[in-house]
Amino acid sequence: MKTLDRYVVAGGNRLQGKVAISGAKNAALPILAAALLTSDESLIHNTPVIRDVGVMLEILRRLGAQVEELPEGETGRGLRIVPGALASGEVGADFTREMRSSIFLMGPLLARLGKIRISYPGGCAIGPRPIDFHLRGLEQLGAKIEERFGFIEASVPGRLKGTEVYLDFPSVGATENLMMAAVLADGVTVIRNAAREPEIVDLQNFLNRMGAKVRGAGMDVIRVQGTEALGRVEHTVIPDRIEAGTFLAAAAITKGDVTAAGVIPEHLDAICAKLREMGCITEDGEDWVRVIGPERLKATDLKTLPYPGFPTDMQPQMMALMSVAEGTSIVTETIFENRFKVAEELRRLGGNVKTEGRTAVVQGVPQLSGARVECPALREGMALVLAGLAAEGTTTIDQIVHIDRGYQNLDQKLGGLGATITRG
Repeated sequence: MKTLDRYVVAGGNRLQGKVAISGAKNAALPILAAALLTSDESLIHNTPVIRDVGVMLEILRRLGAQVEELPEGETGRGLRIVPGALASGEVGADFTREMRSSIFLMGPLLARLGKIRISYPGGCAIGPRPIDFHLRGLEQLGAKIEERFGFIEASVPGRLKGTEVYLDFPSVGATENLMMAAVLADGVTVIRNAAREPEIVDLQNFLNRMGAKVRGAGMDVIRVQGTEALGRVEHTVIPDRIEAGTFLAAAAITKGDVTAAGVIPEHLDAICAKLREMGCITEDGEDWVRVIGPERLKATDLKTLPYPGFPTDMQPQMMALMSVAEGTSIVTETIFENRFKVAEELRRLGGNVKTEGRTAVVQGVPQLSGARVECPALREGMALVLAGLAAEGTTTIDQIVHIDRGYQNLDQKLGGLGATITRG
């Protein structure tokens, strides 16, 4: 069946109600890679049904793992993964071009097999995301790395060796890759200036349930005591804070009242603080966060930073909100230098957005107007959906394959809140 690759959004509806948040994409992908660290069974619950997870599962199958999908409910599915002895240590370009997260396989395959051959990773076109931190750290653990013919080939004689690694930037992916490599290394590995994102804490919990000895996730120093082997594990993936933030932003831009259910409220502190600055009312409980949007949003300034700062993955969505806010907002992007691709598409909808380097100036307009736009990347595509919800008339968003990479049943979830959105 041909994939339907556009959303048609009728603007003007006030979103209201409760939405169940799926498992976190950015937690599930490294956890799926970590399942290769053992030959035994991994039972992983609450994995989102999204394109990126589907690609990762196909990679695991191609490497020789048995993968069984288990339906669980509206927020995700269960997975039973049995890697066995693994049949291959090569990840081809057909996968890596589509999904950058394939780079997570380097640590586990080096630790398990002592070798990996992987094509350079791809993913969203949001600017350079060098993998130097990954490669340099793995080399410090004893891996020999060669780059040729578009592939990275890494090998290690025997086992990796524990060492101290300092990351020049708190890269989430590099932190996770090094954690996974280190759990089967000889001795102790210390990762300094480690990233602190909640997804890293979730990976630590998964690894420790396998029998690893990892501590410090959520802080800037992580210590890993290598072990001989890892075993069976059962784990539930944390809820997706970016999906939750996106639905709360949808409440804000439509003057709505939306509760994101099944979340960890502390993971949304930075997002909720910025929504309050824009005039929203926020409430939260043990596992839910509610946002009530104002009659008109107020301008604010925003700077993306590593966790616990404001997440870069919510910056495009906030730019959509700023487009209809009263006053002038300034966005400073410190993580990805090319994350203003959505600005041109917002201008097609009548937004007033000017960009220069890593800074964007957004002059809010009273009303956006529906138009045909193209989704340039995952989060940028969601920003266009949000803008379409607030625009007058109908907005058509093409190339939504990017959105499929990170949002499960988006049209159904928005429709359940009162949006008029169809896929076609």
